Amino acid sequence: GQEQQDEDGDTPATPKQQSAGSGFFISADGYIVTNNHVVAEADDIQVVLKDGRELKATLVGRDESTDLAVIKVVDPKAKGKDFTFVNFENQAKPRVGDWVITIGNPFGLGGTATAGIISAYDRNLNDNTSSFVPYIQIDAPINRGNSGGPSFDIYGRVIGVNSAIYSPSGGSVGIGFAIPAEVAEGVAKQLIANGKVVRGYIGVSILDFSAEMAEALGLTDVKGAIVAEVVPGGPAAKAGLLPDDILVAVNGVKIADRSELTREVSKARPGETIKISIIRDGKPRVVNVTSGTRPSESSLAATGDDQGQDGATPTPDKPASQKVDALGLTLSPIDAAARQTYKIDPEIKGLLIIGVKGDSDAGEKGLAKGDVLANINGAPIASVTDVTAAVEAAKKAGRTSVLVKVVRQNRSVFVPLKIAP
Repeated sequence: GQEQQDEDGDTPATPKQQSAGSGFFISADGYIVTNNHVVAEADDIQVVLKDGRELKATLVGRDESTDLAVIKVVDPKAKGKDFTFVNFENQAKPRVGDWVITIGNPFGLGGTATAGIISAYDRNLNDNTSSFVPYIQIDAPINRGNSGGPSFDIYGRVIGVNSAIYSPSGGSVGIGFAIPAEVAEGVAKQLIANGKVVRGYIGVSILDFSAEMAEALGLTDVKGAIVAEVVPGGPAAKAGLLPDDILVAVNGVKIADRSELTREVSKARPGETIKISIIRDGKPRVVNVTSGTRPSESSLAATGDDQGQDGATPTPDKPASQKVDALGLTLSPIDAAARQTYKIDPEIKGLLIIGVKGDSDAGEKGLAKGDVLANINGAPIASVTDVTAAVEAAKKAGRTSVLVKVVRQNRSVFVPLKIAP
């Protein structure tokens, strides 16, 4: 909409917005840890101490990937002041069930302590930060304004930084999440030293390698991540990693999913060699990748393809189609009209899905008209004969499902599909 003007024709000033969070001193000279989302858009930062004093602070550095930030008191009134600070505890890890005390500024009320227990470790919040943070779950009440405050053990040592809650209502329901001390301390040190956090990067788009996928490929008990796409010209591409590779360990450390892979890779320094253990065509091998520097999360998000608009897609004039009853799919070659209608890049090969049987496993797992069936169990698909051959090979091997690679809006996903009798 248009901006409204007053009678003199001037545009009224937009009132400044204010937000509040929590933080804690980690050094006597005024360094404070808080959450990135508390200070990310701040023009001015004011620190209010327990005794009511307000001191000016400046941003030292922030890290989107872990939602952590460091600020520093720079107020002239505080020069030479020795601030009382707390220490991170990253040696004696409390057990599930041990008491935890949180301190913060809920709803702007000021310093507030709440107590509870550690409910669980290694929680995944299904967001970008979970690739770098194995969250601690606590049941001490955490509310809006607590973000960035510390969680203490009973000895007064910081075991985590309060960061998020799970709540249908917006208030505390006893499920809060804290960033572990060892993560927070490492990030804080880098932010103080460099103003940013530098992480390793190999340049792949990955998905969790699920138990269903493992079963479809006859790789029972194999856990890890599967490569959907390789960034052209990136470290992984230069080292020879390929789409469909299954990554199972980094520098000898076994990984269970994509978050653990990202976490291990990020530990490397740019230029270091990362030994990636993979399974390709059913056989184990090791690929040495020279680590690059991980871009910021916002930069990575900005490189994503436009997802287009919702709504019905017109059906092009299409070549003859064939049904594959074993998978519940109707498939067709990809012609120029289909590429234009479904915005399929020229380099994408396979068969176009033009129909999905509603009660099939493919239908239940969301395969849809316009998707491209690119390969089955790692074998490229150029014709319906290839599809039939892959299904029959799986049956002969005693498997009840196949792993299909589907390209949707120019992004690859892997879906295990049951073979219909």
